[in-house]
Amino acid sequence: MPNALERIAFHAAERLRRSWFRGHWLAAAALDRGRRPSGEGGPGRAAIDADLDALVAADWAAVEAGHYLLPASLLERPGRAIADSRAFLMDLPKVARRRREQGVREAAAEAGAARLPSYYRQNFHFQTGGWLTAESARLYDFQVEVLFAGAADAMRRGALPPLGDALRRAGPGARMADLACGTGRFLEAVKDNWPRTAALGFDLSAAYLAAAARRLAGRRRLGLVQAPAERLPLADGSLDAVTCIYLFHELPPRVRTAVAAEIARVLRPGGRLVLVDALQTGDHPPFDPLLARFPAMFHEPYFGSWLALDLPGLFGAAGLSPGPAERRFLSATRVFDKPAA
Repeated sequence: MPNALERIAFHAAERLRRSWFRGHWLAAAALDRGRRPSGEGGPGRAAIDADLDALVAADWAAVEAGHYLLPASLLERPGRAIADSRAFLMDLPKVARRRREQGVREAAAEAGAARLPSYYRQNFHFQTGGWLTAESARLYDFQVEVLFAGAADAMRRGALPPLGDALRRAGPGARMADLACGTGRFLEAVKDNWPRTAALGFDLSAAYLAAAARRLAGRRRLGLVQAPAERLPLADGSLDAVTCIYLFHELPPRVRTAVAAEIARVLRPGGRLVLVDALQTGDHPPFDPLLARFPAMFHEPYFGSWLALDLPGLFGAAGLSPGPAERRFLSATRVFDKPAA
C-alpha cells in the first residue's frame, strides 16, 4: 500500500505535469493559430480542470486499491524534459505549415512506406514523418501529453485493472499482446506490474518499434513484432488478453471490422480485449463539441466515423461480448470478452 508521502508526491507530480504540458500547449497555440479550437460550445477551462482532477483522483484510487503499482516515473529527468521541450518547439513550425496547407501526404515518400497499407501512409496529426520516422517516434509521446495536458499516461492506465483481472484468471502461463504498441509506454506499465507475463507488442512502424525496444530493453518474456493488426502472425486462440490503446479511431471502417475479427480469432475462449480510445459522441455530452472539432484541428481522417461507431455491434459480430466501461477524461476504457467454451 502506498504511504502518505507517496500520495503527496504523486499529486504534486501530477500538478507539475499539468502545468508543464499546458504551458507547451499555450506556446503551440501562440505560434500556430490553427491549433486553437474553432466553433462554438464545449467545456471551459474550469470544467476541463475539474475533469483532470477527477482523472488524477481515479488514478490514485486505483493505486491505493492495489490495481496497479505507483508509476515508476511521473516526471522525466530534467535534462530529458528540456531536450523533449526543445525538440517539440523546434518542430512546431513544420506542423503549423502542414496544418495551413493541409499537407498530409509527406509520409508516403518515407523509406519503406510503399510496403505499408495506404491508410497508414499519411501525416496523422500533421506530425512530421507521420508514423514512419525516428524523429516522429522521438516526438510523439511528448506531443500527446501536450495535447492532453499531461493526462495521456493516466488515461492509458485505465486499461490495467481489467487487464490484470484477465491475466489473473488465466494463471501463471498468461499471454497478452498490445496492438499498435507504439513506443512501448503501455507495455512498460504492463511489465512493471506483471513482469512474468509473456507479452507481445505489434506495430506497423519500424521506427516506433525501435523506440519501444530501447524503452523495454532488459525486460524478459517480451517480443516486439512489425505486423498489421488486421493480419497478426499468431495461432488461433493463442492469447489470454489483447489491449488496444488509441488504435481504432485511427483505422478506416473496413479495417476496424477486420481487426475486430482478428482479435476474436487470436483470443482463447474466456479471453479479454481491453480497448482504450477516444470518447464517442454522447459518452460525455459536455465534450461533444470538442470531439466534433478534433478531426479538422489535428488531421484525424477516420475520427468522424469513430464518433458514431457501434462498438458493441462491431465486436459482437466478431464474437465478443461487451463488459464494463469507464470514462477517464477524454478517453474511455471498454472491455469485450470472448465467451468461455
